[in-house]
Amino acid sequence: MTNQVSFDRLTEEEKYVHFMQRIESGEKIEADDWMPEEYRKTLIKLISMHAISEIMGALPEKEWVPKAPTLKRKLGIMAKVQDEMGHGQLLLRVAEDLMTPYGKSREEIMQDLFSGDLKFHNVFHMEAPTWGDAGLIGWLVDGAAIISQTNMLDASYGPYARALKRICAEEVFHAQHGEAIIMALAEGTKEQQEMIQDSINRWWEALLMFFGPADASTTGTSKQDITMKYKIRTKNNEELRQDFFTKYIPRVLSLGLTVPDETMHFDEGQQKWIYKQPNWSNFKEIIKNNGPKSKDRLRLRIIAHENNAWVREALSSETNAG
Repeated sequence: MTNQVSFDRLTEEEKYVHFMQRIESGEKIEADDWMPEEYRKTLIKLISMHAISEIMGALPEKEWVPKAPTLKRKLGIMAKVQDEMGHGQLLLRVAEDLMTPYGKSREEIMQDLFSGDLKFHNVFHMEAPTWGDAGLIGWLVDGAAIISQTNMLDASYGPYARALKRICAEEVFHAQHGEAIIMALAEGTKEQQEMIQDSINRWWEALLMFFGPADASTTGTSKQDITMKYKIRTKNNEELRQDFFTKYIPRVLSLGLTVPDETMHFDEGQQKWIYKQPNWSNFKEIIKNNGPKSKDRLRLRIIAHENNAWVREALSSETNAG
């Protein structure tokens, strides 16, 4: 590798070529390394959105902590909520390092969320009115998250790849937690089985949209090509969605459940799942914070942020005093 003095003498174009050579050879980029603005901004947007989604994603399940049917279930879902908040804080720290050249901090990330400039994942705008929803979030939503996140375990940006290793390990337990709830309900009464089916019916479109549109023409925006160019991830949106179907459709059917799509089947000739596209207009509305629970969850996050300002101020004072 060139030393720092000789590297500084390179033109921006030469630095970019050198950067891409590092990525192609499998090297990890660190926070204090030179990187193209497009790479840095793509990472900031991706990791900030991931961080905020971990935090906002805890809110639908937080609603079920006091309502879970047994003490064991209360403890399980409470531990899961704590894990998700921890994931969010870890990722905010990774994003902060990338934002240092711009003089921005995690406080500004939160303000971007409150202003609507930063989005959180579409699935976490949904309602969770039943215990079946609490189980489905762990089973299928976290299952989808594992498929998406393991695709980035070897991301070219080192701090993100290392954070994902810890997050994915814990998400496996979350998926098992959700699956345990679903299995208990599936082995229960007819009403409990109907509860699961109702949850699948209501969440199906959100699950299809979890991975994003197949291409930019669907919604007008797509960053998948950029993330693949920089080896942040290796598969596109549709490949990830197909992986989700392959893993979970057989499991859903094995429980005597169905998906609300009469066209769904695996085409042996094309070697892929055929399915009915979700209404991508709904997706565009949801990511504009016009989903079923968007406003309520944002309001809850704002209240918590304001009520706990004194904790951040106290910690900041201790840090400055030290």
